[in-house]
Amino acid sequence: MATKISPQAQEAMATARYIRMSPTKARQVVDLIRGRHVDDARRVLQFTQRGASLPVRKVLDSAIANAEHNRSLPADELIVARAWVDEGPTLRRFRPRALGRATRIRKRTCHISVVVGRPREEFVEVERPKKKTTESKAPEKKKSTRKKTARKSTEKKSTAKRTTAKKSTAKKSTAKKSTAKKTTAKKKTTRRKKKEGDA
Repeated sequence: MATKISPQAQEAMATARYIRMSPTKARQVVDLIRGRHVDDARRVLQFTQRGASLPVRKVLDSAIANAEHNRSLPADELIVARAWVDEGPTLRRFRPRALGRATRIRKRTCHISVVVGRPREEFVEVERPKKKTTESKAPEKKKSTRKKTARKSTEKKSTAKRTTAKKSTAKKSTAKKSTAKKTTAKKKTTRRKKKEGDA
């Protein structure tokens, strides 16, 4: 991140260095105020029950004062444009443990930076539809003909399947009829034999 702001920018910056706090804990608080209005950010920090809320609040107040005094910006129009936390030097300490051992203790520090400024007006560009040229129309026609041929081929396949299905059903029905004729012929022969035996 840049540590200096150009004189033409409608922004002001403040930094607190070597804060005796872990950067991860400070980042949790800084993330709450990023992009908010200044008054809203102050309110959030006032009711946040975190140890880092006090140093972050001090840095925010300093940035607002710099904007009013150095850049002549009204405090009512300011927002928290950017805010970040960098890691500072770590203090190494040792704690005595069992059997003559010593374990390392890391006492971390951090640098808190806050930039306040006026909100930028963002203009949304409206895209106009492009005119279709003759070159672009030619491949579209080819695509459409390809689609039509694909549809025709699928229709032919479906009709072929239907005709094969009809043929198979016709064969099955003829086979059923032939089996029915055979059974009726067998029944007639058995009846004639019975009648002859009775006579």
